[in-house]
Amino acid sequence: MIDPMMRMYISFGGMGALVLSAVLILLARHKLYGFFRVIISILAYSLLIVGSLIIFFIVFSGPTPE
Repeated sequence: MIDPMMRMYISFGGMGALVLSAVLILLARHKLYGFFRVIISILAYSLLIVGSLIIFFIVFSGPTPE
């Protein structure tokens, strides 16, 4: 079992990854061109997937026992 405080910190990491991916996607679409746009987009979408999986795991793993 994972400690409830550790679950909270992991979920904060997942939310941070989602926010960072949103910022990077906006940056790539509006400010960058060429090769850097592709690299930042790949990084942003991979962060989006990882953050979504973390949040999915935390939410659907159920409540923690006291």
